Order: sequence, then C-alpha cells, then structure tokens
Amino acid sequence: MTTLRDNVERWLIHENYKFDEIKTDDDNFKIIIKNGDAFGNPLEIFEPKQQSNVLVVGIKVYLKNNHMVRYLKLTDEEKANFEQRVADFCYSIKAIHKFFYEDGKKKVGVYIVLDKKEQLNQPFLMKTMQEIAELSDKTARFIMKTF
Repeated sequence: MTTLRDNVERWLIHENYKFDEIKTDDDNFKIIIKNGDAFGNPLEIFEPKQQSNVLVVGIKVYLKNNHMVRYLKLTDEEKANFEQRVADFCYSIKAIHKFFYEDGKKKVGVYIVLDKKEQLNQPFLMKTMQEIAELSDKTARFIMKTF
C-alpha cells in the first residue's frame, strides 16, 4: 500500500523539487522545501499524526529584526491587538494561521489543509504550493505595511 508520504515524495521528485525530511513528534512526516516564497521562507508539507490522510501545506512568515524589536516593546494588550489584526487578515485571505515563537523570532504560520480524497493528488498539491506561497507573500507584506 502506498502511503501519503510516498505519494508526496514522488510528486515532488517528478516536479524537480529538492526537499529535506524532518522528524517530528507531532507529524507522521514533514517535508521542507527551501525558499518556498518570495522572502525565502521554507515551505512545509506534513501529515499530522492525529489526522491521517490529511495533508497540510504551509509557510512560517517571521517578523523581520526591526519588527521583532518593536514587537518586544509592545504591552500585552498591544501584542494581542497585533495578533488579532494578523488573524483577521489571514481569515480574509482564507488562510489558516498559527502564531509561533521559534529561534528567537515571532512567526506567523499560514496554512492550507487538504483533507478531501480528491485533493490528494499531484496537480492539486502543486496548485496548493503556489497558493500558499502567494498567501505567505501577502501576509508578509501585510505585516510590513501595518506594523
């Protein structure tokens, strides 16, 4: 039986993508493609352990150094307001979002979830990878303009 991981790896190889696989406790598999968007952020493709046969495609957009300095100076209420503005923006562009604090930086993950059988194919994954790159670009530009 072919697994979702095998299919995704085959599709990426067929499209000439170079990728790395990362082991995590939360995912059955996680594939990273460097320079997934215009800002050089890596694109992630993974299958959460709690959701077999669900493919998540996403990019984590991080706050640039000058934005990070400003963010750290905000009060808790101002940070909450900033996060709410970003959440509202992500909702408006139909992206699932999650906030992270990794590697000393505040990051906003934007994601598209493929959870229907008809979405789990090569053409749909390639289209989704383009869409998530566009959504991450929009999110990064929104953060730069509004913060």
